[in-house]
Amino acid sequence: MLPSVSLLESFQASQMSFMLAIHLLAIMAEAMSGALAAGRRNMDIFGVTVIAFVTALGGGTIRDMVLGHYPLGWTQHPEYVYLVIAAGLLTTVVARYMIRLKRVFLLLDALGLVAFSLIGCSAALELGYPGVVVVMAGMITGISGGILRDVLCNQVPVVFRRELYASVSLAVCLLFLVLRAWDVDHDIGTAVCFAGGLALRLAAMRFHWRLPVFSYQQRWE
Repeated sequence: MLPSVSLLESFQASQMSFMLAIHLLAIMAEAMSGALAAGRRNMDIFGVTVIAFVTALGGGTIRDMVLGHYPLGWTQHPEYVYLVIAAGLLTTVVARYMIRLKRVFLLLDALGLVAFSLIGCSAALELGYPGVVVVMAGMITGISGGILRDVLCNQVPVVFRRELYASVSLAVCLLFLVLRAWDVDHDIGTAVCFAGGLALRLAAMRFHWRLPVFSYQQRWE
């Protein structure tokens, strides 16, 4: 009996460590993308830190408020705040050595988008919400931080003006639920969703895949 219990605990620990790694990667990636966005607007160190924080933790904060999950996640894990500040300040040091800064920014943003979408889905599932809410929670977590970042930097949010973005988050969330319904191992399913979502986002940037654009120019009389 003891070996089976130990095996179960080991399996649960591996799941937690894998999701923790995804979470930390997402926080660092989005914090760095926020810092780079602030740098393009010539903000001071305080501004860089604020934009990094909002980008990295804003999506999860909005998700928790929508789902009624209190206290908010980052308030129970102050180490996330330290990680955001460190990643933001580190970006100000290494940014000058990044030759292709725009590509780095887009790559970091893509990593954060996919990772946070998966984290949002997992959070809603743990709270027992139905599938449609799980998908919405994943998308809110994935795209909200970037929207807040761009609005505070006085830019039209990437989600509204570039290649497939929110659609990537939607695809990742739906694939996550499908693999879960097929009883695919949690870690394998998460890895497949992460790799697939990142590949889709990078392909959309490379080949300029876009949704149809609605353009209405008629004047009101």
